[in-house]
Amino acid sequence: MEKPLTKNFLPNGAFPDLAAYELAGGYQALRQALTRMTPAEVTQAVTDSNLRGRGGAGFPTGRKWSSMPIGAGAPRPRYLVANADEMEPGTFKDRLLIEGDPHQLIEGMIVSAYAVQADVAYIFLRAEYTRAAQCLRQAIAEAYGAGYLGGNILHSGYGLELYLHISAGRYMCGESSALMNALEGRRATPRDKVLRSTDSGLWGKPTVVNNVETFCNVPHIVTHGAAWYKALSRSADGGTKIYGASGKIKRPGAWELPMGTTIRELLEEHAGGMMDGFALRALLPGGASTEFVLDEHLDVAMDFDSVQKVGSRMGTGTLVVLDDRTCPVGMLRNLEHFFAQESCGWCTPCREGLPWIEHVLAAIEEGRGEAGDLDMLARQAKFLGPGYTFCALAPGAMEPLTSGLKYFREDFERHIGERRCPWRG
Repeated sequence: MEKPLTKNFLPNGAFPDLAAYELAGGYQALRQALTRMTPAEVTQAVTDSNLRGRGGAGFPTGRKWSSMPIGAGAPRPRYLVANADEMEPGTFKDRLLIEGDPHQLIEGMIVSAYAVQADVAYIFLRAEYTRAAQCLRQAIAEAYGAGYLGGNILHSGYGLELYLHISAGRYMCGESSALMNALEGRRATPRDKVLRSTDSGLWGKPTVVNNVETFCNVPHIVTHGAAWYKALSRSADGGTKIYGASGKIKRPGAWELPMGTTIRELLEEHAGGMMDGFALRALLPGGASTEFVLDEHLDVAMDFDSVQKVGSRMGTGTLVVLDDRTCPVGMLRNLEHFFAQESCGWCTPCREGLPWIEHVLAAIEEGRGEAGDLDMLARQAKFLGPGYTFCALAPGAMEPLTSGLKYFREDFERHIGERRCPWRG
């Protein structure tokens, strides 16, 4: 099985420098794009490949790029941003890619910037990713030194300036419009969604924002073609995917696998199954802000459409496993605590609702729950759902809660009835 995203990874934890990356075929996609393809042809290749954004929403990448205004009258400067603010609990794929092969990200960004004719690019990196920052600083310096960044790249007439921006550190910064506010030096709050970022993004100029993993796919699409890329997948979504898993499993980690690999294969074959003495109860298929699925869903393909059909989302493709010896109420309280403290406070339902939900979950877990709390939680979850808040933070936080109330209702009722957490003895 071909693994284009991780083929250059070194076993000792180091990463390939510029010479090693070039020896493995690195920057050939950039040469091909700049010397033999127009920007429109690069965008069309990405469109034909069925590459969908790897940040969680799964929006078709080529379609996003196509909405960027092109031509002599288009506003300047134009921006391209890699969202590396990876703070979704249970998700660690972008760190793996950056630390394992930083030049792959840089080449993907340059080719993508050429496609949308961006003048300036930023990598918006999570503050805690200190090793990733070191890798990127070295790789960016090497790319500038080789003439892959700066003015007149490869004598093509196209130039790009690339900057590494270290985030101040908030989950909210992963929301694309809040990320742009933070890049501008302002408070990281979401923007009005009436205008697309490709029309008015950074400093009011056209801007494309994509996830790290999304950009890492682009050089391989340009080099090998859309048909080759689609053939890597087991589903309609093209390519491979960095899937991950954490929890009481034998081999927590991340693996590059064909898009559409089933949850069962990921969990049982690659993650080694549950640890001895533990049984699977449920799992979040795409990080903390997705709905639980059960063992009856294990044969579902991990692609965007298939997971949605069973009532959840693939999200970032990283399983968070709940075992039979972990309190589901405690797990949900922990998740909602994270979302409550990471709310930017911009809209009332999120600012006031999330701390209240955490408060109620804490009372239930600690034996202070009351009859009617579950109905109240369900009502609160409705008013923090899609259409009631300014961005997707609170609706995402409600996904594990609403599915948890559905699948673990007896556990909630036992907490309330016994006035204690049964898992604490």
